[in-house]
Amino acid sequence: MKKLYYGDNLQVLRDYVKDESVDLIYLDPPFNSKRDYNLLFKTPKPPKQSDGKAALKVEESQAQYADASITAFEDTWHWGQQAEDEFREILKCGNTDVAELIQALRAFLKENDMMAYLTMMGNRLLELHRVLKPTGSLYLHCDPTASHYLKIVLDGVFGKEYFRNEIIWQRTIAKSHAFIRLPSNHDVILFYQKTNEAIWNGNALAIRYDEKTLDEKTSSKYKYRDESGRLYRLDNLINPNHNRPNLTYEFLGVKRVWRWTKERMQKAFEDGIVVQTKPGTVPQMKRYIDEQEGRALGDLWVDINPLNSQAAERLGYPTQKPLALLERIISASSNEGDVVLDPFCGCGTAVHAAEKLKRQWIGIDITHLAVSLIEKRMKEAFPYLANKDAFEIIGTPQDLGAARDLAERDKHQFQLWACTLVGAQPYKGGKKGADGGIDGMLWIEVGGTGKSSQTEKVIVQVKGGVHVNRANIATLKGDIDREKAAIGLFITLAEPTQPMKTEAAAAGHWESPVAFGGQQDFPRVQILTIEGLLSGKERPQFPDLSRGEQTFKKAKTEKKNQKQADLF
Repeated sequence: MKKLYYGDNLQVLRDYVKDESVDLIYLDPPFNSKRDYNLLFKTPKPPKQSDGKAALKVEESQAQYADASITAFEDTWHWGQQAEDEFREILKCGNTDVAELIQALRAFLKENDMMAYLTMMGNRLLELHRVLKPTGSLYLHCDPTASHYLKIVLDGVFGKEYFRNEIIWQRTIAKSHAFIRLPSNHDVILFYQKTNEAIWNGNALAIRYDEKTLDEKTSSKYKYRDESGRLYRLDNLINPNHNRPNLTYEFLGVKRVWRWTKERMQKAFEDGIVVQTKPGTVPQMKRYIDEQEGRALGDLWVDINPLNSQAAERLGYPTQKPLALLERIISASSNEGDVVLDPFCGCGTAVHAAEKLKRQWIGIDITHLAVSLIEKRMKEAFPYLANKDAFEIIGTPQDLGAARDLAERDKHQFQLWACTLVGAQPYKGGKKGADGGIDGMLWIEVGGTGKSSQTEKVIVQVKGGVHVNRANIATLKGDIDREKAAIGLFITLAEPTQPMKTEAAAAGHWESPVAFGGQQDFPRVQILTIEGLLSGKERPQFPDLSRGEQTFKKAKTEKKNQKQADLF
């Protein structure tokens, strides 16, 4: 049940996910905010120049080494034929409440971007309701752009009686804004259960006390510190039942009906738990704040910080959410062994949290980039998942036939996917259009560390057609010279011809300043076939043994048998 799908989640849900087979759904769909979200890649810093004469070189290197990015997804929806087709599907879905609701929304909103977004979401929410078990729950993460409309759609799909909470997550500190409105600094998480029999562990969750964020009432009680600096309060040891002869005795000169036996009281006193502030006063018990269960978890979540640019778990994905947020949701509404589904899985935080908490999981995304990023993240965070059959990837080409099919259906997606086979990032943001003959790029670091190291560029060209020839290699050689690259990789779906191999050999070798594995020079032009890369028989040759480690940020490895962090 550990599966990762590439494709439109609507089709994947219909083709692969059975009725009532999922225990928990978390989805963080695009918000219709009309922004393009960029995925940042790890790129080398420009070399430092010590003399003022090299100003021009510094400027050029800044441009060359600037943070690279690719448009991960376009958070924009438009009314068109697809929206019209999906609208008609909803009218025939069998849920008359949703059909009437969507028609009413269209009458109010007309055929605009918001209506296209709600139509798309309505169709997918119907499928998500179908695959959810009667004991299951759904959490939809959104922002105020469309949360009010989405709640209405969810009421239609689930029934308004199964709405549980509108959770407010403070994702950032409020900052000054234009005078027309208050700053926006929160997201909304809409929580629904399929039936009243849904799994619920939320009553066991509590927010641990943090002395930095204590409210005034609590801080007035916890006003003492012991010699180690731990914060505590003093609590009553008097028994509310005064008719307890066996608990009536004198202790530290004070006779009362105590909560504990005399033996237990003496032991607690010796351990420093029972104290007498002054001679003759009633002894009291220390209650340390770090030992308390904390306050009940409500629907306002301000204790989980968003991921800033320096966060250790941040991978560079534009809308990445913190693991703590997903761990809280998964803990509240599922148990070990349950199936967690994320149909818009982005960089895979939900499936990461599910694996960490010993759940099964299903992730779906519509971009090869996201699927490749998740695959890399899961294998790095959980090394045992690197085993061949640890989890399944469906939709991304796993053999030559599937690669040919992708190339025929979508040349651009084929190029993006092929770049991931060699650890390269898509060139110039991966946007369609003129690319100067370059489809991907990666960086290799050679010559040691620190000041003694140097960073070299490797460019990638992908051909998904059935015909390739010597001229393609000649063009790549010119691109290598123009880009001042060390190496050029030519990835081809078709088998290379002998003239192509001859032309590549004529390009000579690039010599590394340091030998790696006994090798110091590498072919300047390297022809790699899709079949060879998929089978593992071929791989690029260059000094960076991590094959692109400078390109993508590495996920932190989770410790074996690591206990869940103190989140609640």
